[in-house]
Amino acid sequence: MLPAAHRMRRSADFERTVRAGARAGRSTLVVHLVTRTDPGPGPAVGFVVSKGVGNAVTRNRVKRRLRALTTERLAALPADADLVVRALAPAAEADYATLGRDLDGALRTAGRRRAERAAEVAAR
Repeated sequence: MLPAAHRMRRSADFERTVRAGARAGRSTLVVHLVTRTDPGPGPAVGFVVSKGVGNAVTRNRVKRRLRALTTERLAALPADADLVVRALAPAAEADYATLGRDLDGALRTAGRRRAERAAEVAAR
């Protein structure tokens, strides 16, 4: 279970993260990673699982799996990070291991892009 302190709840936080965050996609999901300006208790994570993924039972199963996978990776996320994980339709058919590999790969790519953006801003 994702600890309450690490849950993203406000729609404004979701919107800011999706619009300004470094994006990385895989076949089953897309992640958006952004650096938060205000200090917080650690990384905040939100999930978007639309009706395109499936019916309510399927969406909830995908969301539970993504929540568990993200909880396992919280320690590796920067403390000032906001993360939105958006499930794509193939996530409904993917097993736990596939979702984990896709999440790991997307987090690596988004983290690298986030660092590149920060370096560009610092160079200006």
